[in-house]
Amino acid sequence: MRIIFMGTPEFAVPALRALHGAGHEVVCVYTQPPRPAGRGKKLMPSPVQMAAEALGVPVRSPKSLRGEAEQADFAALNADVAVVAAYGLILPQPVLDAPRHGCLNIHASLLPRWRGAAPIHRAVMAGDAETGVTIMQMEAGLDTGPMLHKVSVPVGRKTTGELFAELGGVGAAAMVEVLADLAAFHPEAQDDAAAIYAPKIDKAEAKIDWSQDSAAIERLVRGLAPFPGAWFELEGERVKLLLAEVVDADGAPGTVLDADFTIACGSGAIRPLKLQRAGKPVLDRPEFLRGRAVAAGTVLG
Repeated sequence: MRIIFMGTPEFAVPALRALHGAGHEVVCVYTQPPRPAGRGKKLMPSPVQMAAEALGVPVRSPKSLRGEAEQADFAALNADVAVVAAYGLILPQPVLDAPRHGCLNIHASLLPRWRGAAPIHRAVMAGDAETGVTIMQMEAGLDTGPMLHKVSVPVGRKTTGELFAELGGVGAAAMVEVLADLAAFHPEAQDDAAAIYAPKIDKAEAKIDWSQDSAAIERLVRGLAPFPGAWFELEGERVKLLLAEVVDADGAPGTVLDADFTIACGSGAIRPLKLQRAGKPVLDRPEFLRGRAVAAGTVLG
């Protein structure tokens, strides 16, 4: 097939490579424009742009697709299908309609659960037993289109970062499977009554509320790891908590209970496994405590 690929983050890279490797003609890649990154704020191309350039595929990075000229350029590519994976721009109707078979999206949830911007984060934070990817036909609504294929994976104790990497590969394989025999995958309408929205993570959600029960806090930690990272205050210093375990202990919420950094929650307690001070590397708990001892009785913010 003649494919236009539309994606931006690392999540989308496996799909681009898989479609190219499967023998499809990727005629163009659309991705977000380069963004300032690092201490020098140097403009950095997206992971998808770097992958496309390595494959020798032309790249376009418009700031918007709402203009008639951009829409005409898109239609002129004469694509059979557009494959979309975490692109980051709204696709106007003329863009959705331009490819012969429309636009197919790799969405990182089992639709209609977790429509929206942060499906993996929300699945982990909610304690879902499984998540996955859905290949769907795009329409004007937010992740509301008919579904062609679903693949589920267990969540277990995986972090959002681990699931991003896993689901990127799962989504790539699923899209290759669908495009190998598109006619064999029959569209299934979503049950709107069962839909749950996955809003973008708000920075205020990342601060740990020690009055919550230990299981909810442990899920929050995994759900926000590695980015933006759940955090607490230790004697005025912000510390990210990137992995923790639930332990059987009780005390006043936010209080350090012992020399092993067990922290009381609203119900039960957690013990940090991986932590990060501002501007410092991620450390396992024993390493962290060697550099920054925390006495029992310390109350965390």
